[in-house]
Amino acid sequence: MVGQLLRRITAPVRGVHQAAYLLAALTLASQLLALLRDRTFAHVFGAGHTLDLYYAAFKVPDLVFALVSSLVSAYILIPRITSASREETGALLSQSLSFLVIGGGLICLVLAIFAPTLLFAIYPEFAHAPHRAGFVLLARILLVQPLLLGASGVLGSVTQVERQFFLFALAPVLYNLGIIFGTVALYPRYGLPGIGYGVAGGAVLYLATNIPAVMRARLKLRPAWPKLAAMLPIVKDSVPRSLALGMDSFTLLFLTALAAKLSSGSVSVFTLAGNLENVPLSLIGGSYAVAAFPSLSKHAFSDREEFGRVLSSSARHIILWSMVLLGLVIVLRAYLVRVILGSGAFGWSATRLTAALLALFVAGLAAQGLVLLFSRALYAMKQSWRPFLYQLGAALFTAAIALFFLTPLSRATFAPWLAHVLKVGDTTGALVLMLAFAATLGEIFLASWATFALRKAVPGLATSLIRPLVQGTLAAVTAGAAAYGVLALLGGVAPLDTVRTVFMNGLIGGVVGLMVAALVLWLVHNAEFFDIVAAIRRLATRRMRTDMLAPSGEEPVQF
Repeated sequence: MVGQLLRRITAPVRGVHQAAYLLAALTLASQLLALLRDRTFAHVFGAGHTLDLYYAAFKVPDLVFALVSSLVSAYILIPRITSASREETGALLSQSLSFLVIGGGLICLVLAIFAPTLLFAIYPEFAHAPHRAGFVLLARILLVQPLLLGASGVLGSVTQVERQFFLFALAPVLYNLGIIFGTVALYPRYGLPGIGYGVAGGAVLYLATNIPAVMRARLKLRPAWPKLAAMLPIVKDSVPRSLALGMDSFTLLFLTALAAKLSSGSVSVFTLAGNLENVPLSLIGGSYAVAAFPSLSKHAFSDREEFGRVLSSSARHIILWSMVLLGLVIVLRAYLVRVILGSGAFGWSATRLTAALLALFVAGLAAQGLVLLFSRALYAMKQSWRPFLYQLGAALFTAAIALFFLTPLSRATFAPWLAHVLKVGDTTGALVLMLAFAATLGEIFLASWATFALRKAVPGLATSLIRPLVQGTLAAVTAGAAAYGVLALLGGVAPLDTVRTVFMNGLIGGVVGLMVAALVLWLVHNAEFFDIVAAIRRLATRRMRTDMLAPSGEEPVQF
């Protein structure tokens, strides 16, 4: 019985929509656990100095992962090992692992040695913090993570080629369990470094989930000095992707550094709100981008019409469902934050501020999803440098906007107005809203630029997105209005004085809103709505009718 269940779970998936929905379902478990992790942080630490230090310490290792570990990621290795023999695959992966350990290890060692100088140059506000020593040690421990997750990416290429989606989904679950264990069990004994030990342990488990797939493929991995002839083509192809990832991580590091200059807890609420927004982004934009990439790669040069059809279809779905969620999240944002994070040391002011930040981040949900998809389209067309150039332009745009929003003029005029609109005008630390607004404007700018860049490859792409945008907006407005009406009605019946009441009211309002959105999409004969209904039916009955390559290998997700 167990064997039959495992065979069903690891069965190959065909069709872009079926693959996207299956990936979304598998991703949901890890995202829910990530929310549990954040709830643990919020309960134990609250939005204050300790959690600010933890999130700030994470940003440098994230940048190292993007710039170094992604040079030998599954994204680059999968096309090479799918057509290679077992011996060739084993040799390539062995050299890739050695390259990562030697090259990345040296970089991480240098950063660990000079960690105090680097950290306090980025975050001068923390130089005299009570937990200064623990902050530095935590950052040093976290520098192990890029190497472990980079190795996971190398071995994960085999997991993806073997189509072991159960293992692919299990890895981030174990990773987050390690972080939770570090927070609950190790932090009371070791302080901030204890959380770092939990992160490192979770990264080891992340790596270990790929071992069964490697064993199943009967690959022999052994230490080997990297050969220039083997590694140079991989690094050459990886550099544009790594730089693009690096620009994204650098932008987040820059915004975090600015948040650290604001009131205590600003880094915490900014990061927690971003983590909440990552859940729908992973389920919608991430799932479609991953599922569509193999088809985009397959047809980029052989069948440009099919390439355009897949790209347009995926983009329309991303826009539609992102807009529907936008309408619901804006109405339910306080309920979501109270249920997920509002316990223990996480007070009402932090809840309100996180909810306001969440609304701003979700406003860019569709744009972020399109960026994930369109960047893969450009990679499929062998235009690997263009995503980096677009990311660079968007990073400069975001940085300039963020700095302007923190000028005295903006602080005295626009910032109070935005805080008033989001109902946090009386909350200390509301200036951090300007950083979230800058990040969202940067994503919209980047998505618009990428859409314009694809106009020649896919004529009419921008025009095809108007209908789902309009219909999605209509569904979002009606769904949000319905949810708001239900919440107003229930609020008069059951006061929001317990977590259970908040959860039930929010759940009922959300379900009613979704039902109204579905009804609106049905009445306007929305094509994407009927696509998802048909795809869910095919997934349920396992009637797969079209062949498709396995979804592409992704770099391990940084939470």
